[in-house]
This record gives sequence, C-alpha cells and structure tokens, in this order.
Amino acid sequence: MKIVIFGDSHNNIANIKHVMGFAKKIKVGAVIHTGDWSNIKSLDTVLNYNIPLYTVLGNADIDPNLSRKLKIYSKQFNEDFLKIEIDNLKIGICHLIENCKLEINNLDIVFCGHYHSQKEWEVEGIKIIRPGALENKIEFAIFDTKTKMVELINENVYKSEILSTKYETNLNDRNTKS
Repeated sequence: MKIVIFGDSHNNIANIKHVMGFAKKIKVGAVIHTGDWSNIKSLDTVLNYNIPLYTVLGNADIDPNLSRKLKIYSKQFNEDFLKIEIDNLKIGICHLIENCKLEINNLDIVFCGHYHSQKEWEVEGIKIIRPGALENKIEFAIFDTKTKMVELINENVYKSEILSTKYETNLNDRNTKS
C-alpha cells in the first residue's frame, strides 16, 4: 500500500488540495498527517477525499474543536504519539520527534514534523522520516509498505522528468494559497 505523509500544513488549503489530489491520483491507501493542521478547514479538506487518515496534533493545533473532530473522523488519532500497524509494519506518528524518542522502540518507521524541512535518518535501526511542510511550499513523502521505500517529494523533485512521468502529474498545476 502507498501512504502519503505530510504535516505542518498550517491552513494552506491550496497545497493540501494539491497533495490530496496527487494522493487520490496514485491511489494511496492512507494519509498520515504529522500535526500542525492549524484549523478545522484544513482537516475538512483532507477528509473530503475519503482516504483513511492517521494523525496527531502539533504545537499550532490549539482549537479544541480540531481534537474533537479528529477523534470522530480519523481512522486513528492521538494528540501526541500514535502507533499503528499497516501491512504488518509498526508505524509511529508524532509532531516533534524529541518528545517521543522514548516511544519509538519496536517500531519499523516513525513519521514526524515540526521543522518544516525534509529529512530521513535512523535511530537505533528505526527509520525516521520528516516529510517537510505545506505551509509555504510543497513538501511531502510517499511510503510504500510493500517495498518499505520512502520517497521525499518537494517542488524541485516534482519538476523532474522522472517523477512527472512516474506519477503523471505536475506540481505547477496547483493554485495559490487560499
């Protein structure tokens, strides 16, 4: 199964729609959001695509209605750290990796956010992925549970011939922030 991972969307509806449209086009089976939705409209935008959502809150998610709605409509939700299992892989989701380092034992991969940059590294054999941010740019990741490969996607990568051909899409089709 392919999973799209993003976070730090901070109410950039245009970028959320673009990534979700891409996710729908490549037929992802799940969405992981690493927190910092900022408001209900961002969440509603993702929910409108009817793809199972796994998510946590970030430091900018102060609206109590956001947490209430996530509890009802997400496939799985936890305010701080979420452990899920998809295709026999143990996956962790958190906003700030420093706050959940003690929780990552026995996981295969952890997705985190907060820093608005992309990074892939390992801690004691556990793969850690920071997909980037959608606030002022397009940065996200695609994870394939069968191959266990992660692809970090951003505006520069998206413009390459290989990715455009592979996914048959173009980042320049997105609208401005709305």
